[in-house]
Amino acid sequence: MSFFKHDTAIVEGDDIGEGTRIWHFAHVRKTAKIGKNCNIGKGAYIDTDVVLGDNVKVQNFVSVYKGVVIADDVFLGPAMTFTNDLYPRAFQWSDEDLVTTNVGKGVSIGANATIICGIKLGEYAMVGAGSVVTKDVPSFGLMLGNPAKLKGYVCYCGRPLKKIEKETNSSIVYCCDHCKKKVTVHKE
Repeated sequence: MSFFKHDTAIVEGDDIGEGTRIWHFAHVRKTAKIGKNCNIGKGAYIDTDVVLGDNVKVQNFVSVYKGVVIADDVFLGPAMTFTNDLYPRAFQWSDEDLVTTNVGKGVSIGANATIICGIKLGEYAMVGAGSVVTKDVPSFGLMLGNPAKLKGYVCYCGRPLKKIEKETNSSIVYCCDHCKKKVTVHKE
């Protein structure tokens, strides 16, 4: 086995990348695809057909349901959850009700946040703790609140972007005060 599985974890499938660690009481369903060097925390649930890229950190008690596709280098904070049905009823379920959600490279989602299905989170976006995201998030977007609203932009390093270097009709180039990287944000 090229990955670590705690004795209490339930891992039904074998499509799990090298170096991945699956901790206490986590449950990974049979057809989930887990990338290399992921960390799946205590009590996390990874449903059938979920895709996790490489280097994804799934904190304790996270729920990732069928229909979610997560790119590389994503952080999922404690007890956050994804939904996959816009009109859930206990007495009905069909794969036709499934609505997919795509999470871009480098996204960070805070503790207890909820991501409503059918949206896209752009690369390196950040969702604050407890936020409820109901619509698409632009790359580098900072989303806060319930319902979550765009409150600004963040750098690759996660710090808020404040210093504008250049602005055109279609984009803004920021320079991060912390790491000095340049980030181009496309206007909507």
